[in-house]
Amino acid sequence: MHQGVKIAAVAGGLAVALGLGVAIGAAQADQPHMQSALSDLRAARAELNSALADKGGHRVKAIADTDAAIAEVQAGIEFDRTH
Repeated sequence: MHQGVKIAAVAGGLAVALGLGVAIGAAQADQPHMQSALSDLRAARAELNSALADKGGHRVKAIADTDAAIAEVQAGIEFDRTH
């Protein structure tokens, strides 16, 4: 029942970790870890979208946080490609 909250926590943690990773060092040329994280975040978002809606607002917040994490990963990929 709390899987949506767990996914949100993982997504939030990924966003922080990925942000720090991008700030600390450059990704490899094809960025396999960033691409993998992006894929995992998209899968998490799909699961959140499939979950029942009544979660006291936490599901909606988790979706928003996951969308933010996706945007940050995409920005990190683009940054590495242009710098």
